[in-house]
Amino acid sequence: MTEEVQGTTARVVVADDQTVVREGIVMLLGLLPGVEVVGAAGDGDEAVRLVAQLAPDVVLMDLRMPRCDGVEATRRIRTEHPGTQVVVLTTYADDESLFPALRAGARGYLTKDAGGDEIVRAVHSVLSGDAGLSPSIQRRLLERLSDPEPQPAEPVEAPDGLTGRETEVLVLIADGLSNQEIARRLHVSTATVKTHINNLFAKTGLKDRAQAVRYAYAKGLVRPPAG
Repeated sequence: MTEEVQGTTARVVVADDQTVVREGIVMLLGLLPGVEVVGAAGDGDEAVRLVAQLAPDVVLMDLRMPRCDGVEATRRIRTEHPGTQVVVLTTYADDESLFPALRAGARGYLTKDAGGDEIVRAVHSVLSGDAGLSPSIQRRLLERLSDPEPQPAEPVEAPDGLTGRETEVLVLIADGLSNQEIARRLHVSTATVKTHINNLFAKTGLKDRAQAVRYAYAKGLVRPPAG
């Protein structure tokens, strides 16, 4: 363990919706020097409230949680409480999980097979201004940076008060993409995609994806295939 970790105690909030996992992380960190767990949350909303009350140094944030997922909670914490850093601690290391979390402001990203020492190092890395990323996540980022950049989609005029992002989601629905595929394409969480879909359905009066496809064609947002 580094001298920095040994000489500094970071105040941490743990956020995870699974009680056994949450309590296990709290218990593990309680056995290690360099961190003090000051609170535990069962979802993203509770995590944001605890940050407002306790002003911790770091939140260890799960991603898949009810009501308010880890990506949205991270975005709110980094916007409303910039003195608190976020380290994601999740089961998932796929692009759909990783990149939305980093874009939301997370400075660290670990999977739940990380050991206690690795978690403590990540906590202190983000507090010192570095990234707290596991080796596998670092490799994934390097792989992604080596991929060719996707071409931006041509802008389309948004009907019926839809936002640009809602229109983009509508077009991707008409292209036959699932929520998960849309999330990967737009580098957001599936929960965010569902929110956009609910909003665009409410604005347009659509009831299902089949109606959404017909609507997109009727409004000229997509064109039928040639032939």
